Amino acid sequence: MSDDLTPRATEILDRLVAFDTTSRLSNLPLIEWVEAYLDSHGVPHRRAPSPDGKKTNLIASLGPAEEGGVVLSGHTDVVPVDGQAWSSDPFKLTLRDGRLYGRGTCDMKGFIALALAAVPELKKVGPKRPVHLAFSYDEEVGCVGAPDMIRMIAAELPRPALVVVGEPTRMEAVSGHKGIATYWVTVTGKEAHSSQTHLGVSAIMAAVELMASLKRLAEELERTADPASPFTPKHATLTIGVVQGGTAGNILARECRFLFDLRCPPGLDPKTVLAPFVAEVEAMDRRLKALAPEAGVAIEQRSNTPPLAPEPDGAAEAFARRLAGDNGPARVVAFAAEAGQFQQAGFSTVICGPGSIEQAHQPDEYLEVPQLERGAAFMARLADWAAGA
Repeated sequence: MSDDLTPRATEILDRLVAFDTTSRLSNLPLIEWVEAYLDSHGVPHRRAPSPDGKKTNLIASLGPAEEGGVVLSGHTDVVPVDGQAWSSDPFKLTLRDGRLYGRGTCDMKGFIALALAAVPELKKVGPKRPVHLAFSYDEEVGCVGAPDMIRMIAAELPRPALVVVGEPTRMEAVSGHKGIATYWVTVTGKEAHSSQTHLGVSAIMAAVELMASLKRLAEELERTADPASPFTPKHATLTIGVVQGGTAGNILARECRFLFDLRCPPGLDPKTVLAPFVAEVEAMDRRLKALAPEAGVAIEQRSNTPPLAPEPDGAAEAFARRLAGDNGPARVVAFAAEAGQFQQAGFSTVICGPGSIEQAHQPDEYLEVPQLERGAAFMARLADWAAGA
């Protein structure tokens, strides 16, 4: 059966890659295509839209309306290709040297294609156990779409037994991941001629102080790494990813904004880690307002994705290992995913999907054909499980 699934998954992946679902854009055209595909196979589905209606999650269910099913979850958005040197069109699936190139092939439209390719087989076997498909939006900007989808699953579906999140793990079961908390810091100054520093407040100069503080915090986290940690790197990490501000070299900047992320392993609270920095922000806010009433500093949390903690004798991990033929060691990953959100909602959760995180977000992102074949074998065994085997 997996021999039939691989070409079907490749064909579906070709269609999915062609939709530019970079997080800044809508995913609705892709969702509409998936809905038409599900309709053609008689599979009921429902949306969990974003507040503005420009994007949506999608949930579909096959099999009986009863508890104990499995959720196959993946995100539909991808990271930008801006400024990357691609050898081929990133939004056209290209087979070259046993690799399928295109944005999102491994992260993570390959898994979505496999799940959709399994639909005809699941319909054919007349599943005695339910299989749910859950496709989210805006994972790449902080896992902000999935919470509404997870709430809908918990409230409206017979409770599933477990969740498989198909992030790229080379089709090996991963039982833990770090969490990620992201923050915008906005420094407001007062414009003046750069020769008249006493008349204004440079937002950039103040922001540099705060960024230097975060750099010191990142170094402290590295120094206090737990040698027994299973993660690589073994410590919480903090990086500044975006800096914006200023209008000209001879004007004291009115505004400077920067975005940073903090990735903590299970058991480490980001609020506790950042408490000294938040106090520093508050102190600087007071200091700048004393210089100019309109000046100040604000910190805003953009997202907070919980970590995935390994579950002792976890049902989801055991399930994924059986279907993937995986008897390797316990594994965790440093990247964040929606798996922690499912676990936080009370679902046994594992990460297992085709491709490698080393190819994700890169120019010439690719999915190896053998990985797609391994994923097809996983889905074929899933169909056997759903049939009651």
